[in-house]
Amino acid sequence: MPELSILLPLVAILMATGAFAGVLAGLLGVGGGIVLVPAFFYLFAGLGYGSDDLMQICVATSLATIIITSARSVMAHHRKGAVEWGILRQWAPLIALGAIVGVLVVAQLRSATLQVIFGGMVLLIASYMLFGKSSWRLSDELPGGLFRAWFGPLMGLVSVLLGIGGGSIGTPMLTLHGVPIHRAVATSAGFGITIALPSAVAFLLTDVPHAPPFTVGAVNIPAFLIVIAMTTFTAPWGAALAHKLDAKKLKRVFAVFLMLVALNMLRKALF
Repeated sequence: MPELSILLPLVAILMATGAFAGVLAGLLGVGGGIVLVPAFFYLFAGLGYGSDDLMQICVATSLATIIITSARSVMAHHRKGAVEWGILRQWAPLIALGAIVGVLVVAQLRSATLQVIFGGMVLLIASYMLFGKSSWRLSDELPGGLFRAWFGPLMGLVSVLLGIGGGSIGTPMLTLHGVPIHRAVATSAGFGITIALPSAVAFLLTDVPHAPPFTVGAVNIPAFLIVIAMTTFTAPWGAALAHKLDAKKLKRVFAVFLMLVALNMLRKALF
C-alpha cells in the first residue's frame, strides 16, 4: 500500500488528466483514451510499477472509462437525432468480435511491444488529424458486407490495442464514405461502447502480476473512478468551448502534441 505522500499527488495528477481528457473529448471530438493511455503509463511507471505488463493495465483502464464516456456521448447525440442506428446495428457485432480478439492479443504482448504499436498507430492518427480534409471521399456511401466483415473486426482489434474507443478510426472511415461529420462522430461514439464494454469485462478477468494497488484483473479501479468523475464534469466545458474557439487550429495543435507523445513512447520502447 503506497504512503499518503504518494497517493495524494497521484490522485491530483489523475484528476488533472481526467479533466484534460474530458475537455478534449468535448472540444475536439477525440476520445480520452488517446490521452489516458500514455498518462497512465507515465504515472504508474513513475511510481515503480513499470513491469512487462504495465501497458495492459493502461489499455484496460482506459477502455473501462470509455464505457461511461461513450454512453453519455451517444445519449447526447441521440437527443439531437444524430446517431445512425442502422449503421451501428450492422457494425456492432463485428466490432465487438474484434475487440475480444484484441484482449487475447494484448494479454500475450509485452509492454514494450504495445508501446511500439501505440506509438506507431497514434502517429498515423495524428497525421490524419493534421493533414486530413473534411472534403476527402472514397465513395458517397458505405461499402457492403464484405468491407464490413474485415474492417469491423479490425477496428475493434486495433482500438483495443491502443486503448481507445474507436472514434479516431470510425469517424474518418464514415466521413470518407459520405457520412456527414456530425453523424459520423455520433455513430462512432456508439462504436466506443461496442469496443469498450466486452473488452473491459474480459480485462477484469485477466490476471496481471505486479499491478498497482486496487487493480482488479487489468483495470485499476481508483484511476477509473477518478478519471470518470473528472471527464463527466469537464466534457461539457469542452463542448461549450468548441463553439467559441477555432477548432481546426486547436486540432492541429493537438495533433502535434500527439506526435510528440507517440515519438516519446517509441523512444522509450526502442532505445
